[in-house]
Amino acid sequence: MRLRLRDRTLELHPGRPLLMGIVNAAPDSFSDPGERTPEALAERAQELVEAGAALIDVGGESGRTDRQAIPVEEEIRRVVPPIERLAEAGIAVSVDTWRAPVARAALDAGAVMVNDVSALSDPPLADACAETGAALVVTHTRVEPKHKAFPEYDDVVADTLALWRERTAEARERGVHAEQLVLDPGIDLAKTPAQSVELLRRLPELSEPGRPLLLAISRKDFIGALTGRPPASREAGTLAALEACVESASIVRLHDVAAAADYLRVREALLGKEEVPENLRLDGGLSREPVA
Repeated sequence: MRLRLRDRTLELHPGRPLLMGIVNAAPDSFSDPGERTPEALAERAQELVEAGAALIDVGGESGRTDRQAIPVEEEIRRVVPPIERLAEAGIAVSVDTWRAPVARAALDAGAVMVNDVSALSDPPLADACAETGAALVVTHTRVEPKHKAFPEYDDVVADTLALWRERTAEARERGVHAEQLVLDPGIDLAKTPAQSVELLRRLPELSEPGRPLLLAISRKDFIGALTGRPPASREAGTLAALEACVESASIVRLHDVAAAADYLRVREALLGKEEVPENLRLDGGLSREPVA
């Protein structure tokens, strides 16, 4: 499967998802709050790339529903400087936004993907992707941005497929090429923990549209509901969710890229998908922790 990212094209392979590292420019993020300079954000992104991230997703507004939406100008102020730095370094950058003016500013700064978690609530956002050739993530949700609600679904998978068909058709009508489209089932977005679990159990059914799936599973509420742990303590649960995604997802969005990359590397070796040389040995410097 091919994915267009402006002037580059990625070849995506089943069973080997790309890792998307998360860089939060929002000081009130649900999982890693705090003020950060553009330099610190760019440094964090570089660490994620070195750990194995193929894409970096920069977000300027928290998805928290107990906060009002920030002004468009503030969101642009937060995301553009780090995106410019990363694009100049040759890193493939996605912007996490649901607003067309922010998407345009991010694309002007060098972003190659728009990760819209609002099901195209601001349709001109698709125009920006059509004009630049940037990838567009179409996410399932039945609730407008910055609101929390749990609609009733007769079948959450069927509803996801139906909304994808509707929104991708609109994007195509606005000029977005099929190879620019990525689909996200919206884990925890307008869904109870049980509904998020059902989506992950039934991922093969979501391959019907024939476009890459992006799974945003990192530190999500359904993991907290299952484990009783706050966001920063959900990494083990995130890796368990990663296992459920491997064979269906083309992109997995994560905070801890290094742990996910290690998980996938060991998994491939144990399943015989990666050759293990007979002379494989542990580097002597890794046999024990250094003494402080």
